[in-house]
Amino acid sequence: MKLDGYDPENFFDELFEDVGKPRPFAKRSIDLMQHLEPGELQRYQEAAQIALFKLGVTFNVYSDDRGIEKVFPFDIIPRLVSARDWQYLEGGLKQRIAALNLFLNDIYNDRKIVKDGIVPEHIIESAPGFLKPCVGLQPPTGVWCHITGTDLVRDRDGQWYVLEDNLRVPSGISYVLENRRVMKSAFPGVFQTLAVQPVDDYPSHLLETLLGLAPPQLAQPNVVVLTPGIYNSAYYEHSFLAQQMGVELVEGRDLVVLDGYLQMRTTKGPRRVDVIYRRLDDNFLDPKEFRPDSLLGVPGLMEVYRAGRVALANAPGTGVADDKVVYAFVPEMIRYYLDEDPILPNVPTYLCWRDKDREHVLQNLETLVVKSANEAGGYGMLVGTQSTPEERESFAEKILANPRNYIAQPTICLSRVPTLVENNEVAGRHVDLRPYILHRGDDIYVQPGGLTRVALKEGSLVVNSSQGGGSKDTWVLVDS
Repeated sequence: MKLDGYDPENFFDELFEDVGKPRPFAKRSIDLMQHLEPGELQRYQEAAQIALFKLGVTFNVYSDDRGIEKVFPFDIIPRLVSARDWQYLEGGLKQRIAALNLFLNDIYNDRKIVKDGIVPEHIIESAPGFLKPCVGLQPPTGVWCHITGTDLVRDRDGQWYVLEDNLRVPSGISYVLENRRVMKSAFPGVFQTLAVQPVDDYPSHLLETLLGLAPPQLAQPNVVVLTPGIYNSAYYEHSFLAQQMGVELVEGRDLVVLDGYLQMRTTKGPRRVDVIYRRLDDNFLDPKEFRPDSLLGVPGLMEVYRAGRVALANAPGTGVADDKVVYAFVPEMIRYYLDEDPILPNVPTYLCWRDKDREHVLQNLETLVVKSANEAGGYGMLVGTQSTPEERESFAEKILANPRNYIAQPTICLSRVPTLVENNEVAGRHVDLRPYILHRGDDIYVQPGGLTRVALKEGSLVVNSSQGGGSKDTWVLVDS
């Protein structure tokens, strides 16, 4: 593979400083790739995609009438993260998750941050993810957000930013693990030559986190993964993680509350469940407490949870922190709860419920990215620089009708990395990064790397798989 002529153009490229000039930490990896024969990378790419298909690495797109199950696109050229960058990111993520956990515990209990005027009460009360049945909850070990996926981006200067937080049921870790498995099969010699931090111990870290939520007197706690079922967009991941941890994958219909405990139906009779890794949105967990029409949850689950007879990861109610308006206050949360300056900055954010911010947004829609506060997957979003006058007019009407529901941010020129594209050519494509963080009460573990999502369409800034994006293996180098 020839990268001598690779041109970063006018972007921040994570592997190249200039035409044919790798960044110092990436030089050794680039040299190894340079020695591949013409067409060899393409063959590896095709083999990797076939391997992922056979492994069943898929996702679902509900809006696609051609069929909902899709193979997750994969790019064979890895995304490299230097040891120095990773040390910075790891520290910033631990700080952020610690503050968010304190915030969740606070707003469902004493509400000191509201009383002290840091976060307006109407922002909390109007967030769809704020659940009144969770007021007064005290989760085991004091942790609300056990598993978090935090989305990061880099700008034209290489500065890292937090784009959003995902504390309810963050997905994507299975792609990280399967991508690495495929890469190790394709390039075993590379992993023997380069010192790349491993990722395949994540399931054991996850299981340790879940077991830590069970009452200490239980010798063998029963952990299950709760899935909405086969039609969920991340069902592959649910089954994968259950298999990797060696625990049962269950649906709501497999569980029942009996004698004050949560029980799992088995061929040998009911068996007590002690910890649930739930991959089910809050509102579907318990039809007695949330949506009465839910057929996916377990009637009476919340009562058992409040009594301390079952643990849930993540705790119900964490979705309030996924709200993009609440996101804007995280730097203040860090200062308030930890008395520290934020390590990782937010993307500058305009809150449309504020009169001055809303006026600025409406006057500059063609240059901003406007987002609905509680949508994901690249939906409910306007990229001003790529929008039509009709689309901007439509979004202006939405903002005026419900200003609380919208934020706006400047268009970040996302960093790029070399990517294999059509005609066996290598070109720059924009990426983001979702590391996965496990909060275990006494410590916070950040899995090295995370899911790199890549916008495979030329010029696109939207990396979501549902919008034509793919993924790469993320290599965190040990020494760089």
